[in-house]
Amino acid sequence: QVQLVESGGGLVQTGGSLRLSCATSGFTFSINDMAWYRQAPGKQRELVAGISSGGSTNYADSVRGRFTISRDNAKNTVYLQMTRLKPEDTAVYYCNLRMFNRLLFRYNDYWGQGTQVTVSS
Repeated sequence: QVQLVESGGGLVQTGGSLRLSCATSGFTFSINDMAWYRQAPGKQRELVAGISSGGSTNYADSVRGRFTISRDNAKNTVYLQMTRLKPEDTAVYYCNLRMFNRLLFRYNDYWGQGTQVTVSS
């Protein structure tokens, strides 16, 4: 079955950096788009960055220029390099796979357990 396991979160000061990893299994990683979302307390989950199977990327305006999403198809892993972190980046960060189900003709979302990122001011 699909498994997404995030790691790399932690406590960092304003202006610091962290790299999140999402190790995956149970599906063909190289042909699927991946994304990172985050959810802060009391707020809705929001898209942070996405990367297509071909390597095209997109970012939320709030993180563009500070965060970089990448993937290693040999390791079935997607990364999120976060730099110049701000207190407002504090959230639980989730790895996401959206896979098309051909039998049901719809997309299914899969999520990891999340990793906490806390940026102190």
